[in-house]
Amino acid sequence: MLPILRFLIVPAAFITLVPRTATDPSDIRGFTSESAKIERAWEAKFKAIPEPARMREAMRRLAARPHHLGSPYGKLNAEWLRDQLQSYGWDATIEEFSVLFPTPKERLLEMVAPTKFTARLDEPALKDDPTSSQKSEQLPSYVAYSADGDVTGPLVYVNYGVPADYEELDKRGISVKGAIVIVRYGGSWRGIKPKVAAEHGAIGCLIYSDPRDDGYAQGEVYPLGPWRPKDGVQRGSVMDMPVYPGDPLTPGVGATKDAKRLDRKDAVTIMKIPVLPISYGDAQPLLSAMTGPVAPDRWRGALPITYRMGPGPARVHLKVNFDWSLKPLYDVIGKIAGSTLPNEWVVRGNHHDGWVNGAEDPISGAVAELEEARAIGELMKQGWKPKRTLVYAFWDGEEPALLGSTEWAETHAVELQKKAVLYLNTDGNGRGFLGVGGSHTLERFTNEVAKDIEDPETKLTVWKRMQAAAILNGSKTEQQEARTRGDLRIDALGSGSDFTPFLQHLGIPTLNAGFGGEDGGGIYHSIYDSFSWYTRFNDTSFVYGRALAQTIGTMVLRMANADILPYHFAGLAETVQGYVAELKALHATTATRITETNRQIEEGVFTATDDPHSPLKAPKSESPAPAINFAPLDNASEALNRAAERYEKAYATAIAGGADATLFAQANAIMRAADQVLLGADGLPKRPWYQHLLYAPGLYTGYGVKTMPGAREAIEQKAWIEAESQLQLIAAAVQREAALVHRAADVLQRKQRIN
Repeated sequence: MLPILRFLIVPAAFITLVPRTATDPSDIRGFTSESAKIERAWEAKFKAIPEPARMREAMRRLAARPHHLGSPYGKLNAEWLRDQLQSYGWDATIEEFSVLFPTPKERLLEMVAPTKFTARLDEPALKDDPTSSQKSEQLPSYVAYSADGDVTGPLVYVNYGVPADYEELDKRGISVKGAIVIVRYGGSWRGIKPKVAAEHGAIGCLIYSDPRDDGYAQGEVYPLGPWRPKDGVQRGSVMDMPVYPGDPLTPGVGATKDAKRLDRKDAVTIMKIPVLPISYGDAQPLLSAMTGPVAPDRWRGALPITYRMGPGPARVHLKVNFDWSLKPLYDVIGKIAGSTLPNEWVVRGNHHDGWVNGAEDPISGAVAELEEARAIGELMKQGWKPKRTLVYAFWDGEEPALLGSTEWAETHAVELQKKAVLYLNTDGNGRGFLGVGGSHTLERFTNEVAKDIEDPETKLTVWKRMQAAAILNGSKTEQQEARTRGDLRIDALGSGSDFTPFLQHLGIPTLNAGFGGEDGGGIYHSIYDSFSWYTRFNDTSFVYGRALAQTIGTMVLRMANADILPYHFAGLAETVQGYVAELKALHATTATRITETNRQIEEGVFTATDDPHSPLKAPKSESPAPAINFAPLDNASEALNRAAERYEKAYATAIAGGADATLFAQANAIMRAADQVLLGADGLPKRPWYQHLLYAPGLYTGYGVKTMPGAREAIEQKAWIEAESQLQLIAAAVQREAALVHRAADVLQRKQRIN
């Protein structure tokens, strides 16, 4: 589901100018010196095992036919993956769930005025792409969890369809009430677009891929190049997943066959209006027929038309109906029991379902995971054993709603919160630079691993390419930090992939990773995401597939056998301080904006910015923003910083003193809850399923993260009482984290006193 991370290309010549920093070969976080020597020897053997040719053939097999949730080939893929894991020495099974997954029975889009036009709603087969002709097995172009509907209305163009775009319409006195909106992909997750449209009174929503963002403006289109052709369509989900992901009928519990289910009418995450995705080939006649004000520059795409906002005279008829039956879901779960710490789990996942053939999304990530599993099996034949239990998962149903991961995590929630020390996620892979997001206690861990993996093209380390990308493409602050900060920062996680239930619902320390940046293309969620496309335009030699297997596999090996869990609380403490500063700046900016707007209203200074003959509507005046008490959060942040400093001293002395399995185990038992103490029992406002108080997808960003989301969104919405209460909850959570870190330090210092 999650688009592969994209970065600008960094020339190899530039990279060589970046000073190189060596990694101490005897120093791996979480390992004593003696353990580190053993670990590095096994890692060298592991990294030599993954084979690009095997990944290529595995992709050919898995992407040979459409394999969406509920499809015959999807089940065959699950069984094949299980059998492969078993052949590698894993204890592998399939866990089945029963989930609501609507598929289309009827789709119709036609313009009824001022002229007649019927949309094609079809992606043509291409002779250069053999699997594109498998029409009988392909899901047609649609979005899952749209409402059924048969509506006719005037067309209004709303740009990316985010709240700010509706503010722009409102300034011009343009309403979407009773209209069908046409919105382009980009700017936000697709599910936000019909959600905001419905809140403003729209009766239907069309989402199209504009060539400015995803087509010929970017380069040659498929099959001559990698970009989306005029009839290409992006499928997807429009379920309101920022409220909760997973099966809409079983929120919070696993969707087993006998689970208690909601009536569909009571499932709040199902979209309230009919929605249909279309190609820019189908969109152009509709947009060309519109009149009304000319759209602002930033709203204009690359079609050879004048972009207008409407409404009228274009009127369209939209009709969609779905089969709302339950479908079987097949999660593949492989396990290797830990030798000495079987009740601590390292969990690794990538989904196996695609919207159609899904070579890039998700198979490019799944074949890397499969090679990791094979390599681990080969290590075990040579005598290696993981201390902790390994759990390798291939999720089904990720594309519609993170179904497989969410239902499995909800089913095993109690066990996961007791045992899981890490969830490692990938969701496809490309060519270029490593991108990583996740729990900031794992920032140091991520940097150390990246320094030990070779980039297959430049032969520098993966870390050096990450650093170079930040220096070349980042903001001034990011450039400066990349040159001077010991660790490159990792991103906070929003949503859009299978990490969501583990981190944001259960509080399991989490990382999400993948390579990208030199693999531009516009076949996302279309029939052209195929083996043919991937082997022509992406990681054609699968060397970045091998790099991903080496990177994630090394993370798995280190976490599996670390003496002390390699969490680094100083990175988290610094990140928290940064989030606090951002909240303060957001409050100050919001207060200033309110004051300035009120002043302009009083002085009557509103004039049109794009059309001087059509004055903008003046906004309503607002009460001044009140002061907010940030002191509890400041105090908590400082407490965490002090605790992290103390822990680092205790950790350094303890790890230098050699192995003491009993005390290390006691410290680990405390630290396993490092993210769980950051959960709020009541969850976030309006969406209690999301419980992590530091990271969540935004209610109106979808994939995009909101950090300290309860307070941040309250300030954005000018809900000042709620902002104060959320700040108190976040402060309490950060204090809990500080107390946990002190308890872990107490244990390690007890070791020092004993010695």
